Amino acid sequence: MTDFDYSHELSAQFRLDGLVAFVPGGYGGIGEAVCWGLALAGALPVIVGRTAQKAEALAAAIRNAGLHADALVADAESVESMRSAVDRTHDQHGRLDLLVNCLGIQREELLADVSEEKFDEIVRVNLKAAMFVAQACARHQVADGRGGAQVHLLSVRAQLGMRARGYSAYCATKGALVMLIRQHASELAPHGIRVNGVAPTVVATEMGRHWLDNDTTRRYLLERIPMGRVADPKDIVGPVLFLCAPAASFVTGQVLYVDGGITASQ
Repeated sequence: MTDFDYSHELSAQFRLDGLVAFVPGGYGGIGEAVCWGLALAGALPVIVGRTAQKAEALAAAIRNAGLHADALVADAESVESMRSAVDRTHDQHGRLDLLVNCLGIQREELLADVSEEKFDEIVRVNLKAAMFVAQACARHQVADGRGGAQVHLLSVRAQLGMRARGYSAYCATKGALVMLIRQHASELAPHGIRVNGVAPTVVATEMGRHWLDNDTTRRYLLERIPMGRVADPKDIVGPVLFLCAPAASFVTGQVLYVDGGITASQ
């Protein structure tokens, strides 16, 4: 036996009581599940997106369940808009402890057909927005001196290319985000701020519907994934909460693949 009080130290390992989480993309298929998870763990998710009605509707549903949530409007393609939303979150709630970046888009184009317009759009949302929302949150986290965590949603396409599909921009941005995470983790570690990523395979959301509604691609996915199914949004919640929570206090610069084993197999 040691003198370490495990009952006290471990009782709150997965709790986020009183923490404020900035969640861009928070009313999307994965984002909605994540916001519920954050609220149920005791945090206050600030749901951020372009459409006020969607953000406020989710925040209201969470509040109606007796939990805490807020909503803000911001445009992921505007650095100034996202910075303003981050600053407003801190001003309104007096703190900003967590960033859970759920932003992400795909515009499928084969290599021969990739357009500059769509390539730049994907870069703005998937990579540039991640950089500058992380910067805006980090400025408050560092100044407040409480530590904190940042979690970015990626994809298995950060590691795997896609045969016969137009994924140049998507794969490039998700792969770059891995290195952004590692660099930010290295810079922010002295301030007690951890930076990590969660990378799912196809998730049963609107964004993944075109895969699942097509018999051929659905069969391919189910055969390719060792666990024999795609992810459900709730499968992503646990890994995100873990990386936000004290349970992951010594984890930074990592990407957790939530993929049913697809990146572990050939």
